[in-house]
Amino acid sequence: MSLQRADYLKRLLELYCGLPHTAARRPSRDDRQLAEQLFESGLELRTIEAAFLLAMARRTRRDPQAPPLPAIRSLAYFLPIIEEVLQQRPDAGYLDYLRAQLDLSVQIPTDCGDR
Repeated sequence: MSLQRADYLKRLLELYCGLPHTAARRPSRDDRQLAEQLFESGLELRTIEAAFLLAMARRTRRDPQAPPLPAIRSLAYFLPIIEEVLQQRPDAGYLDYLRAQLDLSVQIPTDCGDR
């Protein structure tokens, strides 16, 4: 099942704003524009979710002695990780493992389909 533009944008922006390391509780105009560009490019929500999971795992699992990272203030932060996921898609089992380890309350519903 393919998502319509409005559903795609709503789900993507809710997921982004629900991440633990983001400063945004409401998406900015730039975040909305980027979400529209991602929709137009045909990028699957599952790919974006995978990038979110990898980013959160990396931020969470860093050396506790390292200085704290600033909050994520833009959806654009995830673009390099999205590219990484597109180049080498992580195994679904690994993503399930990350999801469980991070205990994220927000995720792409399984009925979303490919878009």
